[in-house]
Amino acid sequence: MSTVSTAFKPDPSQPATIGLFLLGSALAAAWVGVNLALPGLAPTGIPSVVTRLGIHSAILTGLWLGLSRTDYSASKRLTIWLTVAIPFTVWLAVVWNLALNGAFQPNPGGVRLPKLPIAIFAPVIIGLFVLLRSKTIAKLLDAMPAYWLVGLQTYRIFGGIFLVNWVHGTAAGAFAWPAGVGDMLTGIMALPAAYLLASGAERGRSAAMAWNIFGLLDFAIAITMGFLSNPGPFQIFGLDIPASLAGTYPVVLIPAFAVPSSILLHALSIWQLRRLDNRQESASHAS
Repeated sequence: MSTVSTAFKPDPSQPATIGLFLLGSALAAAWVGVNLALPGLAPTGIPSVVTRLGIHSAILTGLWLGLSRTDYSASKRLTIWLTVAIPFTVWLAVVWNLALNGAFQPNPGGVRLPKLPIAIFAPVIIGLFVLLRSKTIAKLLDAMPAYWLVGLQTYRIFGGIFLVNWVHGTAAGAFAWPAGVGDMLTGIMALPAAYLLASGAERGRSAAMAWNIFGLLDFAIAITMGFLSNPGPFQIFGLDIPASLAGTYPVVLIPAFAVPSSILLHALSIWQLRRLDNRQESASHAS
């Protein structure tokens, strides 16, 4: 009897995980619903300003809280925080200014070097080279709870705006559906994955790693489909879209800033999880 009851013992984390999944789903549905009900809201840029500044503040606040858990002195913590916060904020300001001035607008048939791919990939390449070689960042990740970097990306539900654009006929379905649904699923699953990781459940780290991989695959698909559906020599989808929002403010802030910054967060989360596994493996060998 005891063997049977143990085998079918319910997982105590399951109700909370399901509840967080439903919460994320409700938030995603509410975001899409508000934008569908108020079609003139998104073009004003107000939701983009609020969400972008909110996410920016959350990342920098998380950085400061992580530093507070290290044994660095107060002056060194402030120096490290400013070393990250200043270029991160300047990056956002530069991209924002370029977006407002139409620098990312598609140029079909033109000879200009497209700026949007550069805005996506250059920060990722530079950021990975700098961050993953930094002993300071490594120490920070070791001190920071691993679930922070996972739960933070709940903001990915805002990617549902691509589905709203598809409904309004300003985005190709071949791009909007995989990009919008993939982003929303990543955001919806962020809280359950973070909870499993924080609860110490046996499958917590594997769930977080799978979530990270899914989030990166979502970007790979979205970037590819965006490249093939935006005006240009390689466009094969969305040829019937009369007024694409590709490259226009405020939507362009998602691929030009949110995508590369989120890719870096995924990379840091994966690195943090691997370091956690290595530390626990070393501890088990030592014992």
